[in-house]
Amino acid sequence: MFDDDFEEEEFDPKKRKEKVENMPIYKKGWEIYELAHHIIETIPEDDEMLDHIRQNMMQDVTMLCPKIAGAEGGDLYDLRMENAAIIRKCARDLLTSTSGLKMMGYKDTQYTQLLRGAIEEFRLLFIDWVAGFDEWNYIIDRWGLFNPPGVGAHDKDPDDNIPPSEF
Repeated sequence: MFDDDFEEEEFDPKKRKEKVENMPIYKKGWEIYELAHHIIETIPEDDEMLDHIRQNMMQDVTMLCPKIAGAEGGDLYDLRMENAAIIRKCARDLLTSTSGLKMMGYKDTQYTQLLRGAIEEFRLLFIDWVAGFDEWNYIIDRWGLFNPPGVGAHDKDPDDNIPPSEF
């Protein structure tokens, strides 16, 4: 996403940060953070099970935006996919937490419904975001999890044929 924007000009961290912060998925991540934070503040800490859910929600919701920024900054396919997998897990865990809250008798279920709706909107943005990852900008993931389609962990690296440059 950023290669074309920054290829011929000097890297400007401030511009890159602004671009990331203006991405719809990033903005939706912050909306989810605010909704989850409101819920978290209303969960009583004196109930051990509810407190456990509250802590899990805080951990999950604080990962969304930093992982989006990390995926955008890393730019390589495998790094972006790794961050995307973590984002997906955290978002799904937030959904599970809303169900757990309901099961444990949490009273303000209108807020959990708002959060669930925002996560669904986030999911749709996520699909388009991941589809835009450049499959040709990769290094082979030797662990085999996040290679582009058609690339395997045991494949020969095409860069191995490039002679070392003489500087």
